[in-house]
Amino acid sequence: MRPCQRSWHEELAEDGALIVSELVANAVRHARRESIRVVVERTAVRTVRVAVADLSQARPEVREAGDGDEDGRGLFLVAAPAADWGTDERRWGKIVWADLEGRG
Repeated sequence: MRPCQRSWHEELAEDGALIVSELVANAVRHARRESIRVVVERTAVRTVRVAVADLSQARPEVREAGDGDEDGRGLFLVAAPAADWGTDERRWGKIVWADLEGRG
């Protein structure tokens, strides 16, 4: 019996869930608006983009959290597994996104 191999998109699921969780938490905490949108799309053969759109135009800022800080590490957690990440400004707000690349 061969061991079950995970497909490339299954390998991205855990990192994708972490990134969405962090981006949603940031939108809820900092945008303080009534609406956010989560988008997951395949942008290339082995690339998935996860994104969170909100109605705030305030761009997220990477900051260095101190040893005793309970927060401030979210964007580091987004950047670590991501091949790339960024913010796209819109007239109505912004979209913060991260690209994950499958290896399998």
